[in-house]
Amino acid sequence: MNLFTYEKASTPAAAIELSGKSSAPRYLGGGTNLVDLMRETVECPETLIDVTALADGIDQAGDGTLMIGGAVKNTALAADMRVRSAYPVLSRALLSGASAQIRNMATVAGNILQRTRCRYFYDNASHCNKREPGGGCDAIGGFNRYHAVLGASSSCVATHPSDMCVALVALNAVVHVEGPSGRRAIPLAELHRLPGDRADLETELRPRELITAVEIPQLSFGRRSTYRKVRDRASYAFALVSVAAALDIDDAGNIRDVRLALGGVAPRPWRASKAEAALRGQPATEQTFRAAAEAELSSAKALRDNGFKIELAKRTIVAVLNELKGEGA
Repeated sequence: MNLFTYEKASTPAAAIELSGKSSAPRYLGGGTNLVDLMRETVECPETLIDVTALADGIDQAGDGTLMIGGAVKNTALAADMRVRSAYPVLSRALLSGASAQIRNMATVAGNILQRTRCRYFYDNASHCNKREPGGGCDAIGGFNRYHAVLGASSSCVATHPSDMCVALVALNAVVHVEGPSGRRAIPLAELHRLPGDRADLETELRPRELITAVEIPQLSFGRRSTYRKVRDRASYAFALVSVAAALDIDDAGNIRDVRLALGGVAPRPWRASKAEAALRGQPATEQTFRAAAEAELSSAKALRDNGFKIELAKRTIVAVLNELKGEGA
């Protein structure tokens, strides 16, 4: 691990000011991803700015909108009764991620900004366009069982690892950020970039910007929502495929509205817009669910080892929607 300077900020403005005094600053939340990458010398910041003293509350507006401080711990968010009641998809996604010890440390902002990565990213002896733009991607011709089937490119096929982000994308969450140019809001579905020809550029954040909060707009049918994660082992494993869904069915048995997002299949949390469009207004049947899953995965491209993910994603979408349909029966 390289030498670095440690600073602690009590306000977003102080954190941003401190970041301007360093040529290579990084904001530090729980450190569950960043410190790991520093240990492997993948990340080498000059200055760490501790932002765990920033907003760590969860507030609910009169219209039901939730505002979640960036420093809220994953454990606290998963346990919050407002989240568990109105958005079980988010609570279940959080509890599917990592271990209890890591959830106790990890912050909401840090979870969102964890690096999209694979085993080759950690290996300094391998070629990785994330570590060295233009260096190549050994995963494409290597062991790629866990890699992307949607949204990848010839520069990177890694998948975004967050469970929480998949649920937040399905819930139309908005990220609030603050930086040298002021404050702005970014829909979470637009925050993470697809790799294109620059795999090292992972988000739309500008230099020195800091995530201060996450907003979840009120969703009337959020109670009928869930998260399912399919993985190789029962704990502390990234998803092969995951599905976050919320379903609204009218009295005639037709789908009035739906929210659907996928994890483990793309370089960012994947909003299943094609599937949603295919579902709205249709009867809530397994045949409809399967047709929507087929539509969403129609552009999927398999690598040597991960072709099974395409069918697995389709079956998981159908299973989750069937589960939610049964909850309202």
